[in-house]
Amino acid sequence: MPKKHKGLLLTFCCILLLSIITAGCGGGQSGSTDEAGNEHITLEFWTIALQPTFNDYFNTLIAEYEKDHPNVKIEWKDYPYDAITDKLLTSIASGGSPDVVNLNTEFASQMGSKGAVVDLNEYLSDEQKGAYFEGIFNSTVIDGKAYALPWYTGTEVLFINTKIAKEAGLDPSNPPATREELAEWGRQVKAKTGKAGYAQQLVSKLFPIEGVSILTEDKTAAAFNTPEAVAMINNMKKLMDEGVIIKEDANFTKQIQYYSGEQTAFQLGGPTFINFIKTAAPDVYKNTIAVPLPTGQGDLRLSNSMNLVVPAKSEHPKEAVEFAAFVTNAENQTSFSKAANTLPSTKASIQDPFFSETDGSLEAQAKVVSAQSLAKATDYMVGVPNAQDVNSAIARGLQNILLNGQDAQKTLNEVEQEVNGILQQ
Repeated sequence: MPKKHKGLLLTFCCILLLSIITAGCGGGQSGSTDEAGNEHITLEFWTIALQPTFNDYFNTLIAEYEKDHPNVKIEWKDYPYDAITDKLLTSIASGGSPDVVNLNTEFASQMGSKGAVVDLNEYLSDEQKGAYFEGIFNSTVIDGKAYALPWYTGTEVLFINTKIAKEAGLDPSNPPATREELAEWGRQVKAKTGKAGYAQQLVSKLFPIEGVSILTEDKTAAAFNTPEAVAMINNMKKLMDEGVIIKEDANFTKQIQYYSGEQTAFQLGGPTFINFIKTAAPDVYKNTIAVPLPTGQGDLRLSNSMNLVVPAKSEHPKEAVEFAAFVTNAENQTSFSKAANTLPSTKASIQDPFFSETDGSLEAQAKVVSAQSLAKATDYMVGVPNAQDVNSAIARGLQNILLNGQDAQKTLNEVEQEVNGILQQ
Protein backbone atom coordinates (compact mmCIF):
# COMPACT_ATOMS: atom_id res chain seq x y z
CA MET A 1 0.00 0.00 0.00
CA PRO A 2 1.59 3.27 -0.97
CA LYS A 3 2.33 5.84 1.70
CA LYS A 4 1.69 8.86 -0.43
CA HIS A 5 -0.65 11.22 1.29
CA LYS A 6 -4.12 11.92 0.01
CA GLY A 7 -4.56 15.10 1.96
CA LEU A 8 -7.00 16.26 4.56
CA LEU A 9 -9.98 14.85 2.67
CA LEU A 10 -8.73 11.28 3.04
CA THR A 11 -8.00 11.81 6.74
CA PHE A 12 -11.52 13.16 7.25
CA CYS A 13 -13.02 10.24 5.34
CA CYS A 14 -11.01 7.72 7.32
CA ILE A 15 -12.14 9.24 10.63
CA LEU A 16 -15.75 9.30 9.46
CA LEU A 17 -15.73 5.75 8.15
CA LEU A 18 -13.87 4.37 11.14
CA SER A 19 -16.45 5.94 13.41
CA ILE A 20 -19.11 4.10 11.42
CA ILE A 21 -17.11 0.88 11.73
CA THR A 22 -17.08 1.01 15.50
CA ALA A 23 -20.71 2.04 15.82
CA GLY A 24 -22.41 0.38 12.86
CA CYS A 25 -24.11 -2.92 12.26
CA GLY A 26 -22.40 -6.30 12.10
CA GLY A 27 -20.57 -7.86 9.20
CA GLY A 28 -22.15 -9.07 6.01
CA GLN A 29 -20.83 -12.64 5.96
CA SER A 30 -23.39 -15.36 6.57
CA GLY A 31 -23.33 -18.98 7.64
CA SER A 32 -25.70 -21.90 7.21
CA THR A 33 -26.53 -25.06 9.11
CA ASP A 34 -26.87 -28.49 7.54
CA GLU A 35 -29.41 -31.17 8.46
CA ALA A 36 -27.08 -32.57 11.11
CA GLY A 37 -26.89 -29.16 12.77
CA ASN A 38 -23.31 -28.43 11.69
CA GLU A 39 -22.60 -24.78 10.89
CA HIS A 40 -21.07 -23.99 7.50
CA ILE A 41 -19.46 -20.60 7.13
CA THR A 42 -17.73 -18.56 4.43
CA LEU A 43 -14.69 -16.44 5.27
CA GLU A 44 -13.84 -13.58 2.94
CA PHE A 45 -10.05 -13.27 2.56
CA TRP A 46 -8.56 -10.13 0.99
CA THR A 47 -4.98 -9.75 -0.24
CA ILE A 48 -3.03 -7.02 -2.00
CA ALA A 49 -1.72 -7.38 -5.57
CA LEU A 50 -1.10 -11.14 -5.44
CA GLN A 51 -3.34 -12.25 -8.30
CA PRO A 52 -2.72 -13.74 -10.83
CA THR A 53 0.97 -14.32 -10.06
CA PHE A 54 0.34 -16.48 -7.01
CA ASN A 55 -2.99 -18.07 -7.91
CA ASP A 56 -1.57 -21.60 -7.84
CA TYR A 57 -0.01 -21.09 -4.40
CA PHE A 58 -3.17 -19.70 -2.80
CA ASN A 59 -5.55 -22.09 -4.51
CA THR A 60 -3.51 -24.99 -3.12
CA LEU A 61 -3.27 -23.34 0.32
CA ILE A 62 -7.01 -22.71 0.50
CA ALA A 63 -7.87 -26.22 -0.72
CA GLU A 64 -5.65 -27.68 2.00
CA TYR A 65 -7.34 -25.58 4.67
CA GLU A 66 -10.85 -26.38 3.47
CA LYS A 67 -10.02 -30.09 3.42
CA ASP A 68 -9.04 -29.95 7.11
CA HIS A 69 -11.96 -27.62 7.95
CA PRO A 70 -14.93 -29.01 5.97
CA ASN A 71 -17.34 -26.53 7.55
CA VAL A 72 -15.34 -23.52 6.26
CA LYS A 73 -15.22 -22.11 2.74
CA ILE A 74 -12.63 -19.43 1.89
CA GLU A 75 -13.58 -16.78 -0.64
CA TRP A 76 -10.35 -15.14 -1.82
CA LYS A 77 -10.38 -11.62 -3.29
CA ASP A 78 -7.39 -9.55 -4.37
CA TYR A 79 -7.15 -5.76 -4.80
CA PRO A 80 -4.47 -3.32 -6.04
CA TYR A 81 -2.27 -1.45 -3.55
CA ASP A 82 -4.02 1.85 -4.18
CA ALA A 83 -7.54 0.46 -3.82
CA ILE A 84 -7.67 -1.79 -0.78
CA THR A 85 -7.82 0.93 1.90
CA ASP A 86 -10.85 2.69 0.47
CA LYS A 87 -12.42 -0.64 -0.50
CA LEU A 88 -12.10 -1.95 3.04
CA LEU A 89 -13.44 1.16 4.74
CA THR A 90 -16.34 1.45 2.29
CA SER A 91 -17.21 -2.24 2.62
CA ILE A 92 -17.35 -2.16 6.41
CA ALA A 93 -19.18 1.16 6.55
CA SER A 94 -21.86 -0.16 4.19
CA GLY A 95 -22.67 -3.00 6.56
CA GLY A 96 -20.48 -5.77 5.23
CA SER A 97 -17.07 -6.92 6.32
CA PRO A 98 -14.37 -9.22 5.03
CA ASP A 99 -12.99 -11.60 7.64
CA VAL A 100 -9.23 -11.67 7.02
CA VAL A 101 -7.48 -8.73 5.37
CA ASN A 102 -3.92 -8.12 4.21
CA LEU A 103 -2.71 -4.66 5.37
CA ASN A 104 0.65 -3.00 5.82
CA THR A 105 1.83 -2.20 9.34
CA GLU A 106 0.92 1.47 9.15
CA PHE A 107 -2.73 0.95 8.27
CA ALA A 108 -3.10 -2.13 10.49
CA SER A 109 -1.99 0.03 13.43
CA GLN A 110 -4.34 2.82 12.35
CA MET A 111 -7.27 0.40 12.27
CA GLY A 112 -6.26 -1.07 15.61
CA SER A 113 -6.06 2.29 17.35
CA LYS A 114 -9.63 2.98 16.17
CA GLY A 115 -10.92 -0.34 17.52
CA ALA A 116 -11.73 -1.49 13.99
CA VAL A 117 -9.87 -4.82 14.13
CA VAL A 118 -9.92 -7.70 16.59
CA ASP A 119 -7.47 -7.95 19.50
CA LEU A 120 -5.80 -11.26 18.65
CA ASN A 121 -4.79 -11.85 22.27
CA GLU A 122 -8.31 -13.15 22.82
CA TYR A 123 -7.75 -16.05 20.41
CA LEU A 124 -4.02 -16.84 20.26
CA SER A 125 -1.83 -18.70 22.71
CA ASP A 126 1.51 -17.36 23.92
CA GLU A 127 3.17 -20.13 21.90
CA GLN A 128 1.45 -18.98 18.70
CA LYS A 129 2.43 -15.34 19.25
CA GLY A 130 5.97 -16.36 20.14
CA ALA A 131 6.44 -18.00 16.75
CA TYR A 132 7.03 -14.60 15.13
CA PHE A 133 10.09 -12.39 15.44
CA GLU A 134 9.38 -10.24 18.48
CA GLY A 135 10.24 -6.87 16.95
CA ILE A 136 8.05 -7.51 13.92
CA PHE A 137 5.10 -8.90 15.91
CA ASN A 138 5.20 -5.97 18.34
CA SER A 139 4.98 -3.48 15.48
CA THR A 140 1.18 -3.69 15.64
CA VAL A 141 0.81 -4.11 19.41
CA ILE A 142 -0.75 -0.99 20.94
CA ASP A 143 -1.44 -0.71 24.67
CA GLY A 144 -0.88 -4.43 25.02
CA LYS A 145 -3.42 -5.34 22.32
CA ALA A 146 -2.17 -7.34 19.34
CA TYR A 147 -3.93 -6.15 16.21
CA ALA A 148 -2.21 -8.13 13.43
CA LEU A 149 -0.36 -11.29 12.58
CA PRO A 150 2.87 -10.56 10.69
CA TRP A 151 3.03 -12.19 7.28
CA TYR A 152 5.67 -11.72 4.62
CA THR A 153 8.28 -9.10 5.33
CA GLY A 154 11.59 -7.68 4.22
CA THR A 155 14.45 -5.60 5.49
CA GLU A 156 16.23 -3.12 3.29
CA VAL A 157 19.58 -3.75 1.64
CA LEU A 158 21.78 -1.50 -0.50
CA PHE A 159 21.68 -2.19 -4.23
CA ILE A 160 24.73 -0.89 -6.10
CA ASN A 161 25.02 -0.40 -9.85
CA THR A 162 28.59 -1.66 -10.16
CA LYS A 163 29.02 -0.13 -13.61
CA ILE A 164 28.34 3.39 -12.31
CA ALA A 165 30.33 2.81 -9.13
CA LYS A 166 33.40 1.72 -11.10
CA GLU A 167 33.03 4.68 -13.48
CA ALA A 168 33.19 6.89 -10.38
CA GLY A 169 36.34 5.15 -9.18
CA LEU A 170 34.61 3.30 -6.33
CA ASP A 171 35.20 -0.31 -5.29
CA PRO A 172 31.90 -2.25 -5.04
CA SER A 173 33.66 -5.04 -3.15
CA ASN A 174 34.24 -2.58 -0.27
CA PRO A 175 30.79 -0.95 0.03
CA PRO A 176 29.83 1.90 2.38
CA ALA A 177 28.90 0.76 5.90
CA THR A 178 27.37 3.99 7.23
CA ARG A 179 25.10 6.72 5.92
CA GLU A 180 28.01 9.13 6.06
CA GLU A 181 30.08 6.83 3.85
CA LEU A 182 27.11 6.41 1.50
CA ALA A 183 26.89 10.20 1.18
CA GLU A 184 30.59 10.34 0.29
CA TRP A 185 30.06 7.67 -2.35
CA GLY A 186 27.16 9.72 -3.71
CA ARG A 187 29.32 12.83 -3.89
CA GLN A 188 31.96 10.94 -5.84
CA VAL A 189 29.36 9.51 -8.22
CA LYS A 190 27.97 12.99 -8.81
CA ALA A 191 31.42 14.51 -9.39
CA LYS A 192 32.68 11.80 -11.74
CA THR A 193 29.54 10.76 -13.64
CA GLY A 194 26.96 13.53 -13.15
CA LYS A 195 24.46 11.00 -11.83
CA ALA A 196 22.77 11.16 -8.41
CA GLY A 197 23.51 8.83 -5.53
CA TYR A 198 19.96 7.71 -4.76
CA ALA A 199 16.32 8.73 -4.45
CA GLN A 200 14.15 8.37 -1.37
CA GLN A 201 10.64 8.90 -0.09
CA LEU A 202 10.16 11.56 2.55
CA VAL A 203 8.62 9.52 5.35
CA SER A 204 8.91 9.42 9.11
CA LYS A 205 11.31 6.45 9.16
CA LEU A 206 14.09 8.91 8.29
CA PHE A 207 14.01 10.01 11.94
CA PRO A 208 14.64 6.68 13.73
CA ILE A 209 17.26 5.73 11.12
CA GLU A 210 19.29 8.63 12.52
CA GLY A 211 18.47 7.86 16.14
CA VAL A 212 15.59 10.35 16.54
CA SER A 213 12.50 8.90 18.23
CA ILE A 214 9.16 9.67 16.61
CA LEU A 215 7.16 9.52 19.84
CA THR A 216 7.84 9.44 23.56
CA GLU A 217 8.25 6.01 25.15
CA ASP A 218 4.61 5.95 26.31
CA LYS A 219 3.43 6.93 22.78
CA THR A 220 1.47 9.94 24.09
CA ALA A 221 3.43 12.82 22.51
CA ALA A 222 5.79 13.70 19.68
CA ALA A 223 9.50 13.35 20.43
CA PHE A 224 11.09 14.28 17.10
CA ASN A 225 11.39 18.03 17.58
CA THR A 226 15.03 18.02 18.69
CA PRO A 227 18.28 19.73 17.68
CA GLU A 228 19.44 16.36 16.31
CA ALA A 229 16.39 16.20 14.02
CA VAL A 230 17.01 19.73 12.74
CA ALA A 231 20.64 18.87 12.03
CA MET A 232 19.63 15.65 10.25
CA ILE A 233 17.10 17.46 8.05
CA ASN A 234 19.50 20.27 7.21
CA ASN A 235 22.14 17.71 6.25
CA MET A 236 19.62 15.97 4.02
CA LYS A 237 18.78 19.30 2.39
CA LYS A 238 22.49 19.84 1.73
CA LEU A 239 22.75 16.40 0.10
CA MET A 240 19.76 17.22 -2.11
CA ASP A 241 21.25 20.56 -3.10
CA GLU A 242 24.51 18.78 -4.00
CA GLY A 243 22.64 16.20 -6.09
CA VAL A 244 23.64 13.28 -3.88
CA ILE A 245 19.96 12.62 -3.14
CA ILE A 246 17.41 13.46 -5.83
CA LYS A 247 15.42 16.49 -4.70
CA GLU A 248 12.02 14.86 -4.79
CA ASP A 249 9.61 12.91 -2.62
CA ALA A 250 10.25 9.77 -4.66
CA ASN A 251 7.82 6.92 -4.08
CA PHE A 252 8.76 3.33 -4.87
CA THR A 253 7.70 3.60 -8.51
CA LYS A 254 9.85 6.68 -9.04
CA GLN A 255 12.82 5.04 -7.34
CA ILE A 256 12.53 2.11 -9.74
CA GLN A 257 12.44 4.51 -12.68
CA TYR A 258 15.52 6.41 -11.54
CA TYR A 259 17.57 3.30 -10.83
CA SER A 260 16.50 1.33 -13.91
CA GLY A 261 17.23 4.42 -16.05
CA GLU A 262 20.72 4.68 -14.50
CA GLN A 263 19.96 8.14 -13.16
CA THR A 264 20.95 6.90 -9.69
CA ALA A 265 23.79 4.61 -8.64
CA PHE A 266 22.23 3.16 -5.49
CA GLN A 267 18.89 1.96 -4.21
CA LEU A 268 17.90 1.44 -0.60
CA GLY A 269 15.14 -1.16 -0.70
CA GLY A 270 13.89 -4.65 -0.01
CA PRO A 271 14.50 -7.78 -2.10
CA THR A 272 11.23 -7.35 -4.00
CA PHE A 273 12.84 -4.37 -5.75
CA ILE A 274 14.72 -6.91 -7.86
CA ASN A 275 11.54 -8.16 -9.51
CA PHE A 276 10.95 -4.72 -10.99
CA ILE A 277 14.43 -3.90 -12.30
CA LYS A 278 14.84 -7.39 -13.72
CA THR A 279 11.86 -6.73 -15.97
CA ALA A 280 12.33 -3.00 -16.60
CA ALA A 281 16.11 -2.95 -17.10
CA PRO A 282 17.77 -6.37 -17.54
CA ASP A 283 21.18 -4.79 -18.25
CA VAL A 284 21.03 -2.80 -15.01
CA TYR A 285 19.93 -5.96 -13.19
CA LYS A 286 23.04 -7.76 -14.46
CA ASN A 287 25.29 -4.97 -13.15
CA THR A 288 23.64 -4.80 -9.71
CA ILE A 289 24.85 -6.31 -6.43
CA ALA A 290 23.18 -6.38 -2.99
CA VAL A 291 25.11 -5.55 0.19
CA PRO A 292 24.16 -4.78 3.82
CA LEU A 293 22.31 -1.51 4.28
CA PRO A 294 24.51 1.34 5.57
CA THR A 295 23.38 2.29 9.06
CA GLY A 296 22.61 5.71 10.50
CA GLN A 297 22.96 6.93 14.07
CA GLY A 298 20.03 4.76 15.11
CA ASP A 299 21.73 1.54 13.95
CA LEU A 300 18.29 0.07 13.24
CA ARG A 301 17.21 -2.84 11.07
CA LEU A 302 13.81 -1.70 9.85
CA SER A 303 11.27 -4.19 8.56
CA ASN A 304 8.61 -3.52 5.97
CA SER A 305 5.91 -6.05 6.70
CA MET A 306 2.57 -7.12 5.37
CA ASN A 307 0.13 -8.39 7.99
CA LEU A 308 -3.21 -10.13 8.34
CA VAL A 309 -5.94 -8.53 10.44
CA VAL A 310 -9.46 -9.58 11.38
CA PRO A 311 -11.94 -6.69 11.16
CA ALA A 312 -14.02 -6.19 14.30
CA LYS A 313 -17.20 -6.57 12.26
CA SER A 314 -16.37 -10.08 11.03
CA GLU A 315 -19.21 -12.43 11.96
CA HIS A 316 -16.74 -15.27 12.54
CA PRO A 317 -13.71 -13.85 14.37
CA LYS A 318 -12.63 -17.16 15.93
CA GLU A 319 -12.56 -18.97 12.59
CA ALA A 320 -11.02 -15.92 10.89
CA VAL A 321 -8.13 -15.83 13.38
CA GLU A 322 -7.61 -19.58 12.92
CA PHE A 323 -7.31 -19.11 9.15
CA ALA A 324 -4.99 -16.09 9.51
CA ALA A 325 -2.77 -18.12 11.85
CA PHE A 326 -2.72 -20.94 9.27
CA VAL A 327 -1.69 -18.63 6.42
CA THR A 328 1.09 -17.11 8.54
CA ASN A 329 2.43 -20.24 10.24
CA ALA A 330 6.08 -21.14 9.74
CA GLU A 331 5.50 -23.87 7.18
CA ASN A 332 3.31 -21.73 4.95
CA GLN A 333 5.47 -18.63 5.32
CA THR A 334 8.50 -20.63 4.24
CA SER A 335 6.64 -21.88 1.17
CA PHE A 336 5.40 -18.44 0.24
CA SER A 337 8.83 -16.85 0.66
CA LYS A 338 10.31 -19.39 -1.73
CA ALA A 339 7.57 -18.68 -4.25
CA ALA A 340 7.50 -14.89 -3.92
CA ASN A 341 11.10 -13.89 -3.11
CA THR A 342 10.04 -12.41 0.23
CA LEU A 343 11.15 -13.05 3.80
CA PRO A 344 9.13 -14.78 6.53
CA SER A 345 8.25 -13.20 9.87
CA THR A 346 8.40 -16.56 11.67
CA LYS A 347 11.50 -17.66 13.59
CA ALA A 348 11.37 -21.31 12.53
CA SER A 349 11.20 -20.44 8.83
CA ILE A 350 14.54 -18.70 8.81
CA GLN A 351 16.25 -21.95 9.83
CA ASP A 352 15.55 -23.32 6.36
CA PRO A 353 18.81 -23.43 4.35
CA PHE A 354 17.03 -21.50 1.60
CA PHE A 355 17.59 -18.28 3.57
CA SER A 356 21.32 -18.75 4.13
CA GLU A 357 22.50 -20.36 0.90
CA THR A 358 23.31 -18.40 -2.25
CA ASP A 359 23.83 -19.34 -5.87
CA GLY A 360 25.48 -16.01 -6.61
CA SER A 361 22.37 -14.45 -8.17
CA LEU A 362 21.20 -10.99 -7.16
CA GLU A 363 18.05 -12.50 -5.66
CA ALA A 364 20.10 -14.82 -3.46
CA GLN A 365 22.47 -12.04 -2.41
CA ALA A 366 19.59 -9.82 -1.30
CA LYS A 367 17.77 -12.69 0.38
CA VAL A 368 20.76 -13.73 2.50
CA VAL A 369 21.77 -10.17 3.43
CA SER A 370 18.20 -9.23 4.33
CA ALA A 371 17.51 -12.44 6.26
CA GLN A 372 20.54 -11.88 8.49
CA SER A 373 18.91 -8.82 10.03
CA LEU A 374 15.44 -10.27 10.75
CA ALA A 375 16.15 -11.12 14.39
CA LYS A 376 16.94 -7.42 15.05
CA ALA A 377 14.26 -6.02 12.76
CA THR A 378 11.38 -3.84 13.84
CA ASP A 379 8.94 -1.55 12.10
CA TYR A 380 9.71 2.12 12.59
CA MET A 381 6.09 2.82 13.60
CA VAL A 382 6.07 0.24 16.43
CA GLY A 383 2.91 0.62 18.49
CA VAL A 384 2.16 4.10 17.17
CA PRO A 385 -1.53 5.02 17.54
CA ASN A 386 -3.07 6.59 14.43
CA ALA A 387 0.12 5.61 12.60
CA GLN A 388 -1.09 6.60 9.14
CA ASP A 389 -2.05 10.11 10.24
CA VAL A 390 1.21 10.58 12.17
CA ASN A 391 3.27 9.49 9.20
CA SER A 392 1.34 11.77 6.83
CA ALA A 393 1.86 14.79 9.09
CA ILE A 394 5.60 14.18 9.32
CA ALA A 395 5.88 13.52 5.59
CA ARG A 396 4.18 16.82 4.76
CA GLY A 397 6.56 18.60 7.11
CA LEU A 398 9.59 17.04 5.45
CA GLN A 399 8.25 18.02 2.04
CA ASN A 400 7.76 21.61 3.17
CA ILE A 401 11.31 21.84 4.50
CA LEU A 402 13.23 19.89 1.88
CA LEU A 403 11.26 20.72 -1.25
CA ASN A 404 9.47 23.97 -0.51
CA GLY A 405 12.21 25.80 1.41
CA GLN A 406 10.42 26.26 4.73
CA ASP A 407 12.45 26.76 7.90
CA ALA A 408 13.26 23.44 9.56
CA GLN A 409 12.76 24.51 13.19
CA LYS A 410 9.55 26.44 12.55
CA THR A 411 8.08 23.58 10.54
CA LEU A 412 9.01 20.97 13.15
CA ASN A 413 7.28 23.10 15.79
CA GLU A 414 4.12 23.04 13.69
CA VAL A 415 4.32 19.31 12.93
CA GLU A 416 4.89 18.54 16.61
CA GLN A 417 1.65 20.33 17.48
CA GLU A 418 -0.20 18.51 14.70
CA VAL A 419 1.05 15.08 15.79
CA ASN A 420 0.20 15.77 19.43
CA GLY A 421 -3.32 16.65 18.30
CA ILE A 422 -3.57 13.40 16.32
CA LEU A 423 -2.49 11.36 19.34
CA GLN A 424 -5.26 12.92 21.42
CA GLN A 425 -8.01 11.88 19.01
